[in-house]
Amino acid sequence: MAWRLFAVTVLTLASQLGVAQRAPVAPSFDLRVPWAPAPVTIDGKASLVYELHLTSFAKEPLRLAGVAVVDDAGHVLATFDGNALDHVLGRPDHPADKDLARIPPGVDAIAYLSVPFDPAASATPRLHHRIIFTGDGATASPATIEGGAFTVSAHVPLNLGPPLRGGPWVAIYNAQWERGHRRVLYATDGAVHVPGRFAIDWIRVGEHGGFAQGDGAKPSQWYGYGADVLAVADAVVASTGEGVAEAATLAEHAARKVPLEDAAGNYVSLDLGNGRFAFYEHLKPGSITVRPGQRVRRGEVIGQLGFTGESTGPHLHFHIADANAPLAAEGLPYGFEHLHVAGHYDDIEAFGQGKAWRRASQPDGEVLVDSFPAPLDVVDFPKNASR
Repeated sequence: MAWRLFAVTVLTLASQLGVAQRAPVAPSFDLRVPWAPAPVTIDGKASLVYELHLTSFAKEPLRLAGVAVVDDAGHVLATFDGNALDHVLGRPDHPADKDLARIPPGVDAIAYLSVPFDPAASATPRLHHRIIFTGDGATASPATIEGGAFTVSAHVPLNLGPPLRGGPWVAIYNAQWERGHRRVLYATDGAVHVPGRFAIDWIRVGEHGGFAQGDGAKPSQWYGYGADVLAVADAVVASTGEGVAEAATLAEHAARKVPLEDAAGNYVSLDLGNGRFAFYEHLKPGSITVRPGQRVRRGEVIGQLGFTGESTGPHLHFHIADANAPLAAEGLPYGFEHLHVAGHYDDIEAFGQGKAWRRASQPDGEVLVDSFPAPLDVVDFPKNASR
C-alpha cells in the first residue's frame, strides 16, 4: 500500500510539474540597447537619450502597446503608450501606412527614448524595459515581457565653448523627425551607429525671423553663410575632409545625388581627448584653416560655414562622437558652458516660412549653464568666444 501511495504521489507531482512547464508562451521581441547612455542636461533638465531596438521573431505580426523604463529597485522612470508611444517609434523599413506599432516578423522597430534621470536621486544605475504587446487580432490578449537591460554610463558629458560667434542662431534638431539626425542610422562597418544622436544644425536667422536675404536661392544670400567656425575646446585636429564642391544655387544642389562618403561635405574633426571627437560638417570650400595633427585653442577659427555635402541649405552641422569617423561612430552627449537663449521657434514650419521667432519671456532671455539647447531654441553666442 505504501508503495502505491508513493507512486501516486510521484505521478501527481510529475503531472503538476508538467502543467507548469506548459504554461502559455507568447512569441515576442528581442530587446536590445546597443549603446549605453550617460545623462545629459537638455534645456536645464537631466535625461537619458538612447534607443531601444525591438526585433520581432514571431510568425505573425505583433502590436506594441506600451514601453516602460524601470530601474532595478522597481521604480518606473517613464511610460510610453498611446500617442506618446507613436511619437517615439521609428522603423527603418518606413511602412507606407505609418502604423508603426504593428510590427511584422523579422522587422526591427526602434523606440527613440528620452527618460528623466538624475544620477544623484536615482536608486540604481541599472535599468530595463517592460513591454506590453498583443497579437495582431482584435481579440488578442495582452502579454508582457521584460528585457533590454543596461547600466547607465558613468561618463560625464563635455561642456564646451561655442562653435560660432554672435547670433541669433537656431538649434535645428528634433528627435521626432524622420531625418532629424537622431533617427538616421548607419551600418557601414558591420555595426549600426547613430552618429548624429546629439547633432545640431546651426542656422543663422534675422532679428525678426527669416534665414536669408531675397529669395535665398543662392548660398551667399543666407545670413550664416561664410561665418567663422570655432574650436569648442583646446584640442588636436584629428582629420579634415576637403575637396567637395559647392553648388551655385540651392536648386542645383538639390538636383545632385550626394554619395554617402561625401555626406558630411568638407569637414573638420577635433580630438578632444578620452575618445571624444568634435565634428564640424558642410564647411565652405577652401575655408579650412587647420591640418591634421595641429593643436588648436578654444575659440580659434578652423573654417567657415558653407553648403557642401548632404544639405538643404547653408548651416553648420555639429556633433560629438566616440570615433574619428563621420558615420561609423556613436553620437555622444555634451553641453555648452554658457547658452544665452534669446527665444524659440514653436515649430519647424514657422522657421521654414521665415516667420518671426518667439522672444523669451524674460527681457534679457534665459541663460543655460552646462546644458544642451532645446529643439528650435534661438541662441546668441558670445562674440568673444575664447576663454
